[in-house]
Amino acid sequence: MKLPSRAPTVALITASVLVSLATLPAHASSHREAPSIGGMPRVDGTDFYMFSSYEGVAANGTGGRAGYVTLIANYLPLQDAYGGPNYFKLDPNAIYEIHVDNNGDAKEDLTFQFKFTNTLKSIALPIGNQMVPIPLTQAGTVSAPNAATLNVNEKFSLTLVRGDRRTGTATPVANPMGGMLFDKPVDNIGTKTIADYPAYAAQHIYSVSLPGCAMPAKVFVGQRQEAFAVNLGAIFDLVNAPVSVITNRSLINAAAANSIQDKNVTSLALEVHKSCLTQGAEPVIGAWTTASVRQSQLVNAAPPSGYDTAVRGGGAWVQVSRLGHPLVNEVVIGLPDKDKFNASVPMGDGQFINYVTNPTLPALLSTVLALGDAAPKNLPRADLVTTFLTGIPGVNQPANVVGSEMLRLNTAIPARPFAMQNRLGIVGTLRDGDSPPDFAGFPNGRRPKDDVVDVSLAAVMGGLCWLNNGGALFGAACTRASVPLGATSLELHDAVDQAVVPLLPGFPYLNTPKPGAN
Repeated sequence: MKLPSRAPTVALITASVLVSLATLPAHASSHREAPSIGGMPRVDGTDFYMFSSYEGVAANGTGGRAGYVTLIANYLPLQDAYGGPNYFKLDPNAIYEIHVDNNGDAKEDLTFQFKFTNTLKSIALPIGNQMVPIPLTQAGTVSAPNAATLNVNEKFSLTLVRGDRRTGTATPVANPMGGMLFDKPVDNIGTKTIADYPAYAAQHIYSVSLPGCAMPAKVFVGQRQEAFAVNLGAIFDLVNAPVSVITNRSLINAAAANSIQDKNVTSLALEVHKSCLTQGAEPVIGAWTTASVRQSQLVNAAPPSGYDTAVRGGGAWVQVSRLGHPLVNEVVIGLPDKDKFNASVPMGDGQFINYVTNPTLPALLSTVLALGDAAPKNLPRADLVTTFLTGIPGVNQPANVVGSEMLRLNTAIPARPFAMQNRLGIVGTLRDGDSPPDFAGFPNGRRPKDDVVDVSLAAVMGGLCWLNNGGALFGAACTRASVPLGATSLELHDAVDQAVVPLLPGFPYLNTPKPGAN
C-alpha cells in the first residue's frame, strides 16, 4: 500500500487504514537521555513537536491557520522557575537546528538554524564615589523587548539553509523591525519584575519572510512551561506503579502527579506554510532537531571581565544532541550507543536497527511489572520499523522513503481542533472508533496534546498488532496471536494524562512559563 502522491481526503485515508485493520475492536520525551548530554543541559533537546496548525481551525479542517505547519524544538530541560540569579540562556557557542527532509531520502533539504548572543550592558549603580556593576540580570521592572532595565539581553539569528546543513545555500532571515537579530524574552523571573508575562512574551512573536517562500512565517524563541506530561520518577524506578492501575485507563490522573508540570523549558518555535516545506507532489515531510557545539573548548584559567567568559570554543561544529520521535534515545537505544545516536544523522540509522527490530523494553517491562513473558512474539518487529522508521503506508510514509528515525507529517491531512483531538493520536482513534477518525496526531507528527508515553507503551507492547491482526500495514506476523497482553496492550498508561496539560490555543501553543515568584 503506497502513500497517495496527491493530497488525500480524510475518507481515502480512513479507508486505507481501516481495510488493513478489519478486526478493529469498538511513547520524559528526551530529558537527560544520554550520558554525555546530561552534562550539557544548554544543548539538550527535550521534545520536538511538528503538527498541522490548529489555531482557529474549524471541525472540517478549514479556516484559522489551516495550511500552516508548526515546528517546536525544546531545549534545556527541567528548569526550576526560581533558578536565579543567572537564568536559563541558551549557549552562544552552539548551533540549534530544525531539519526538514521533504523527499524521503533521509537527508535534510531545509534547515532552520538558530544562533544566540548575550549582550551584557553592565548596568552600574553609584556607590560612594564609584560606579559598581550590579550582580543581577535585571535592574528594575521589564515590559518590553530589550528593556533598559535588562542587564543581559539575549538575541538570536535565524538562517534558512537549503541542502546540506553545512555546505548548502544559507540565507539569513531578516527581522521585520530592522536588522538580522531577534530579541528573546528574558525568562519569567517573577511577577514583580514582569507584571504581565504573556503580554511581554507576545511582543517577541515575529512575522518573517523566509527566503524563497511566498507565504509569511512566524518565529518565537523563549521560555515556556514544560508541556510534556510524565510520571517521571516512577517510570525510571523500575516502573514503580501497580499493574492494576497502569492497565486501567479510568485511573489516568487518579494515582500519580505529572512530575515535571512545575518545570520550564526553552522553545524554538516556527510556523511555516506547508507550501514552503514540501517538494513537488509529495505531501509528507520528515523533521528532527539537533544541537551542535565547537569541537574544541578551552577553559580559561583567568577569564576576563564580561559575560559567560570562562569557556571559549573553536574548530568544526560537532553534533551532540538529536531528537525526532519522542523517547527513542531514552528507552529504545541501548546505553552503549546513546551518545553515538545523539551524534548521528538519519542516513546512518541502519547501525541502530537491532534496537528497533529486537527491542529490550518489552522484556524489561515484563520483568519489572511481573507480567510473565509479555513481550510481543513477532520478531523482528516490523510494526515498530513501520511506525518509527518509515512512516505508516497510506498515512505518513513518503513515496520513496529511506528508513530512518525522524518525525513524519502528512501535510495533506487537515488539522483537528483541539477539542476534537484524540489524546492517543492514530492508535487512540482506531481503538476508540472515532468518527470522523483523527489521523492528524502522533505518530503522524506530534501535537502538544498527544500522549506519546501512552501511545509508545501501547506500540512497544503490541497494541498495533492487536489492531492490525495480520493486515497489510504491519506485516502478516503482526497478529493478535503475537500479543501476550492481548487488548490490555492498548490500555497501558503512566497514570498521567497529557490532555490536561495547560496549553495556549494558538502559536506558540506551549503555555506561559511558570514564574519564579508570585
